[in-house]
Amino acid sequence: MSKGEATRQAVLDEAVGTAARLGLAGLTIGSLASRLELSKSGLFAHFKSKESLQLQVLERARDLFSEEVVRPALKAPRGERRVRALFEHWLRTIIHGGSECLFVSASAEFDDQPGPVRDQLVRDHRDFADSVAQMFRTGIAEGEFRPDADAEQFAHDLHAVMLGFFHACRLLNDPKAESRTRHAFEALIDAVRVTPRIT
Repeated sequence: MSKGEATRQAVLDEAVGTAARLGLAGLTIGSLASRLELSKSGLFAHFKSKESLQLQVLERARDLFSEEVVRPALKAPRGERRVRALFEHWLRTIIHGGSECLFVSASAEFDDQPGPVRDQLVRDHRDFADSVAQMFRTGIAEGEFRPDADAEQFAHDLHAVMLGFFHACRLLNDPKAESRTRHAFEALIDAVRVTPRIT
């Protein structure tokens, strides 16, 4: 990796954390330059505009989420074990304030602001929902989930459970947030399982 690329990656990692706390709209090249003690003109050469910075921050957050949640889950055996691995890694990412925080905050910021950033967020969310649905379909193919189960509905319901956990854990600091979320996840799995529970 070149020095310029290493600098860019360091800036993006800092920007992901900052945007998760302050929102993408509050992210500026000037504020990042001050925080990282770099020249504003040097950062501008990397990102060109605030919108370009926002899009590259989303791309970095997407890569981090994949590294933290999706790729580890794909290492698990196909079927229920893979879906469980996804759930566990996703849960851990929310607890520890990973890239999921940025996607939740950015979704609230840009849900009614048409443009390239919103368009990218929509693509990212749809792509992830498709990935979850595909993991679920492998469970159907393995004979672990009911053949008549709706993969898209499962992906939707799992995302709703995880958003509920994010709210209960991060905002409400509910001590029962994790146990309630695990209970909700087990209810989802029980509703679609055709084989005895995996221990």
